[in-house]
Amino acid sequence: MAEPNIKHARIDNRLVHGQVGNTWVGATRPNLIIVADDEAAKDSLQQAMMKMTADAAGCGIRFFTLQKTIDVIWKASPQQAIFIVCRTPKDMRTLIEGNVPIKEVNVGNMHDDGTGTKKVYKEPHVYCDSNDLEDFEAIKKKGVKLYIQLNPTDHRINI
Repeated sequence: MAEPNIKHARIDNRLVHGQVGNTWVGATRPNLIIVADDEAAKDSLQQAMMKMTADAAGCGIRFFTLQKTIDVIWKASPQQAIFIVCRTPKDMRTLIEGNVPIKEVNVGNMHDDGTGTKKVYKEPHVYCDSNDLEDFEAIKKKGVKLYIQLNPTDHRINI
């Protein structure tokens, strides 16, 4: 079975929104967005909002739990150019440890959630707690390149 054509993988606590639909889809040219998120997979309101963004970008969208993503990713057609988005570093780590062949992870928006997260890089919108940092380390130990980049035209900051 051929390896899935994963064009981009991003951590963004807002999942699919204008920045993803307008800038990242244009820069990475996927034809399918996979939202790998247990909560969004069962929330039709969230799905409807994200689908509008994907439709406007001319991209298909699927909403899978983390486990379903792991289970079906290897069944993807070679014609599917896939953009995977997760809400948290823990979720991305789960996919990678579940054998989803992600080679690089773009860390985007990780807002302060009021639970003791701290701004860890000079870039705005990247707040982490110790668990997030542990997840980043585990992702890197799997040989996955990890970087912060809010927009495709911004400078990449390697983690």
